[in-house]
Amino acid sequence: MKNICVVFGGVSSEHEVSVVSAQCFMAGIRGCNVVSVYITRDGRWLMYDGKAEGLDAAGWERLGTPAVLSPDRYRRGLMRLVGDKVKIVPVDVVVPILHGRNGEDGTIQGLCELAGIPYVGCGVMSSAVCMDKAIFKAIVAQNKIPQGEYLVFKKEALETADGRKDALRTIGRKLRYPCFVKPAVGGSSVGVTKVHTRKELSAAIDTALAHDDKILVEKAIVGREIELAVLGKGATAQVSGAGEILSGDEFYDYAAKYENPASQTVIPAELPDDVLTQLQKYALAIFDAVDGSGLARVDFFVDENNRIFLNEVNTLPGFTPISMYMKLWEHAGVSREELVARLLDV
Repeated sequence: MKNICVVFGGVSSEHEVSVVSAQCFMAGIRGCNVVSVYITRDGRWLMYDGKAEGLDAAGWERLGTPAVLSPDRYRRGLMRLVGDKVKIVPVDVVVPILHGRNGEDGTIQGLCELAGIPYVGCGVMSSAVCMDKAIFKAIVAQNKIPQGEYLVFKKEALETADGRKDALRTIGRKLRYPCFVKPAVGGSSVGVTKVHTRKELSAAIDTALAHDDKILVEKAIVGREIELAVLGKGATAQVSGAGEILSGDEFYDYAAKYENPASQTVIPAELPDDVLTQLQKYALAIFDAVDGSGLARVDFFVDENNRIFLNEVNTLPGFTPISMYMKLWEHAGVSREELVARLLDV
């Protein structure tokens, strides 16, 4: 029986979502032994011996045993620390359910590569370029997929009074308002601000810089938020139908996504057949362009004239009961158990 190591939690701002995603994923595993590793907010690795539903129990972390993934290919597993002894727990596949930094950005994927252990999801390069929105947008442009107008600024260019003034002027002239200011690296819309006037812009820049040293400023696109799910690799990758996000707030930020009950998902999204077909073609094209593997959620805007704009690719989408990725495949007739089995087999 294979040992499936599910790593979750993490030091990113999406810690709580990762725990719920891990619960959901582990509940779908069949015919394998599950080895759970929880990374605390301060970066400690703890092996968890309980069931998935027990992750909600307060204080279980105190009973966790320190265990870290060894980069030693001879060991190919976890080094579990029990008292003054080290026990090797063999691992056949790693499932890195770590949203945001240090999980979705290629870092833990690199550790798995060093260890020689297969893992679920996109590889190091694919994860890294999709996490960095500035680099990702350059790849989108190279592949001639339509996207909104944007500007990129680095922290050092914004720290001086003259640099900040030039940036504010450039943004107002080239993008106008409203626009979105966001960290170049991040997830779940953490650190993102919708800016309506020049007066709001500088504070929004500071908010984004609190999360990353590089920021992205995008022209706001008035349109519907449409998402598709991709499963597989290369020529055999499959794309789902489309779902639509109806945000309960002005835009679909972290609070709107996970805390506002007014936010809704509509599956299937009502779209003309030719628009859906084009969305699916773009989703597969960008997944291939970034050398995607396993899973990804591809997000678009569709305006009132049915023009399509690619927004982003999420290489480790939420796997919670309310997450679009799993709901799209459920609508396509793929159960959670089948979806998990196919991901473990990719």
